[in-house]
Amino acid sequence: QVQLTESGGGLVQAGGSLRISCVVSGRTFSFTTMGWFRQASGKEREFVAAFTWGGSSTFYTDSMKGRFTISRDNAKNTLYLQMNSLKPEDTAVYYCAARNTWNPGRYASPEWYTYWGQGTQVTVSS
Repeated sequence: QVQLTESGGGLVQAGGSLRISCVVSGRTFSFTTMGWFRQASGKEREFVAAFTWGGSSTFYTDSMKGRFTISRDNAKNTLYLQMNSLKPEDTAVYYCAARNTWNPGRYASPEWYTYWGQGTQVTVSS
């Protein structure tokens, strides 16, 4: 059984930084694509960032580039999202997701992913 577990969320002042983590556990770890999504209260789940071993590439939304960084620690089976210069608009539940394949046209679509964590709350105060 594969599990994704997010952690590291919390309350932070605007302009501050936070790093959230997603630990992958289970019988196997053979994901090709992993991503971060977020969902604010009353809003649709939206894409934040993704990493694929299929092309050894990272992908971000335009609003995240320069502020957010996705990374991977292979030894710890952990995916990270480093968030800097946080804004109140970044307040949301952040989810990690994974899939065992790569599709350059689907990596930003929540419906495409097959594994999900339970999310971690990030709150940015003004």
